[in-house]
Amino acid sequence: MTTDWSTDPADAAAHFARRLAVETDVSDVHAALESGAPGFVLLDTRSREAWDQGHVPGALHLPGRELAARAEAELDRSVPVVAYCWGPGCNGATRAALALSLLGHRVREMIGGFEYWAREGLPVETADGVARPPVDPLTAPRTVSCGC
Repeated sequence: MTTDWSTDPADAAAHFARRLAVETDVSDVHAALESGAPGFVLLDTRSREAWDQGHVPGALHLPGRELAARAEAELDRSVPVVAYCWGPGCNGATRAALALSLLGHRVREMIGGFEYWAREGLPVETADGVARPPVDPLTAPRTVSCGC
């Protein structure tokens, strides 16, 4: 198998610019939420069981399987949406973002999902309240910022 590593810089720039237009990460979402005026609604697309296990404080729960039936009544098309699901091994947020964009919503996917939100030690809400889990040193530096 031969791999061509000579990607045209203009093609690469277009690809990465497009990704940045439709993706965001947990650090940027957290900073926006902390600002008090994020400019988007954060949408948790996981099941009720996963939501109950823990979710991002302030997120709206709208499971991906219920999106088509509930999105029009529960989401305002004038407010952008950031969708998340479980983590990088799950494409639920990608499917939800596609469905929402087809319904006319401006949407981004939060890469890393809830898994990386929790692993980076960001606030998690459960029935017991809001707590910060310990930072996983394999996913985030202790400062909860990679500095990028």
